[in-house]
Amino acid sequence: MKKIVVLTGAGISAESGIQTFRDADGLWEGHDVMEVASPQGWAADQHLVLDFYNQRRKQALTAVPNKGHLALAELEKDFQVTIVTQNVDNLHEKSGSGHIIHLHGELFKCRSTADESLVYDMESWELNPGDRCEKGSQLRPHIVWFGEMVPMMEVAIREAQQADIFLIVGTSLSVYPAAGLMHHAQTNIPKYIIDPNMPDVASEPNLFLFEEKGGTGVPKVAHILREQYL
Repeated sequence: MKKIVVLTGAGISAESGIQTFRDADGLWEGHDVMEVASPQGWAADQHLVLDFYNQRRKQALTAVPNKGHLALAELEKDFQVTIVTQNVDNLHEKSGSGHIIHLHGELFKCRSTADESLVYDMESWELNPGDRCEKGSQLRPHIVWFGEMVPMMEVAIREAQQADIFLIVGTSLSVYPAAGLMHHAQTNIPKYIIDPNMPDVASEPNLFLFEEKGGTGVPKVAHILREQYL
């Protein structure tokens, strides 16, 4: 069974109504991203950061997977699929995908500020001041903020190195280290990029470009892959 590794970004979630992480003017829901997505922002105003992510969770509760998410989940019937996502929402889980690596953390988890190995599933959409871990420290969103290490990157690189086919969906390939993941895949394997705003990757070999949204592009590529490999 062929192994497909898929890198997904904000574009695939945007089709389901999830606001993208950072738009062209550097704002996220009206906030400078450094106010709500950095250790400095957390140190300056924990109340603002906690409320910001509470609102993101509340929004995400009503979001449903789109045709792009569902087509990726369906690929698992015929291929070994690993999804490496830059998104913190749970739309890949909702769609039924079974092997998901969250590079930038998970919206519906929180973790200890004293011991980052203490990670908890959230039972509701709210995380408030005074919510503490078993060691007595304030809980924070389980999100990789700007300036922080990306702990799942090494796992994602190992997956990319083993890929027979590599897909990129809804990402500008401008946020590192995730943007470099494609270069860890073998040079001779086919690589498909699906995005309405095509990133500059002209020099990459064995590249197939679909300049459209994931909701239409992923089903097309899935059909091509089934025709070619099954």
